[in-house]
Amino acid sequence: MAFDKMELRDIEVWDGNFAAAQALRQAQVDVVAAYPITPSTPIVEGYAKFKSDNYVEGEFVMVESEHAAMSGCIGAAAAGGRVATATSSQGLALMVETLYQASGMRLPIVLNIVNRALAAPLNVNGDHSDMYLCRDSGWIQFDAFSPQGAYDLNFIAFKVSEDHDIRLPAIINQDGFMTSHTAQGVTTMDDDTAFGFVGTYKPMNDMLDFEHPVTHGVQTEEDWHFEHKARQHSDLMLKVSPKIDEVFADFEKLTGRKYSQVECYDMEDADVAVFCLGTSVETAREVATEMRAKGVKAGVVGLRVIRPFPFERVQEALKDVKAVAILDRSSPNGAPGAMYNEVCAAMYSHESSPLISGYVYGLGGRDLTKAHLVDLYNELETNVKAGKVTTQLQQFIGVRGPKLSFL
Repeated sequence: MAFDKMELRDIEVWDGNFAAAQALRQAQVDVVAAYPITPSTPIVEGYAKFKSDNYVEGEFVMVESEHAAMSGCIGAAAAGGRVATATSSQGLALMVETLYQASGMRLPIVLNIVNRALAAPLNVNGDHSDMYLCRDSGWIQFDAFSPQGAYDLNFIAFKVSEDHDIRLPAIINQDGFMTSHTAQGVTTMDDDTAFGFVGTYKPMNDMLDFEHPVTHGVQTEEDWHFEHKARQHSDLMLKVSPKIDEVFADFEKLTGRKYSQVECYDMEDADVAVFCLGTSVETAREVATEMRAKGVKAGVVGLRVIRPFPFERVQEALKDVKAVAILDRSSPNGAPGAMYNEVCAAMYSHESSPLISGYVYGLGGRDLTKAHLVDLYNELETNVKAGKVTTQLQQFIGVRGPKLSFL
């Protein structure tokens, strides 16, 4: 596509939403079908503004619901287009049915989810309830810790998702308001470099290729459904993970910015560690540095790729620590936290496993403060000295009122 180039400086002050919208513009998306919902609206609104200002030649389709938004994306992707959209919370809940259609039909759609609490009670602020709502839908899932990640991971997602050996849709998660509406310095690429990294879209099995007719979304029942799903799972685990490593490496060569599926900070000699996602990673890193100044060997592990879940890399990251706290920003509603469960599963079969405790925090946008994390690291130190978890295996951080029973 030819269009008047928008010149960008090397560093821009962008929030996560604008960073994602710019990435969609620079990737030269063919179709964005969308329905607005807080706090993700500025992503698709930004793309629509680029369209009205003639910065993109793609189509913006305003639909009647989030279910229709993904349905429109599915149709456009099946027809052979590069396709993207964004949503949050209740909108994602309405969209979930169609997510399984997209992954089952191997359509490389990119979805930005600006993570927000699920009602009721109604709340428009950020937690990870919606992230976990779709974790088993067959989509590749990345997690941005900052606006820089929201920008970079969109390009990475397109390149991984559209690879003909992969052909699975991808999600980029970012924390509602804490990333989406918080401005930070973002190191950008010029338009030619950004598009050159993603490359010209090469459709596969598109329905408008009349010389090679195909059918999408066929019915299989018990004769082939199992095999289809088993292959999809196997490809996620065996093909997607090395492809992500390859694209991360290519991106680092281009930009100097390094991404890893599991990102470790001060973990070389750590005795105690916090395992978390999103903006909490940056806060935990700052506190870990302060704890080290006090003599505590503190570290942080941030999960960059949620699906496929990098079991072996989680094992490698945690195998030498003595105690680790798993932070879940989502209410488990009658079970251990989702991330707590997955980390425990990873470490259960490993010959070396730390003391593992779980913490639910920050629901509905409640702040995770540095004081909370200082107390948490001190608690982990107590566990190490006692040789066991000295509190409940899982507990809440920052809940007002009487202490609530958890697990």
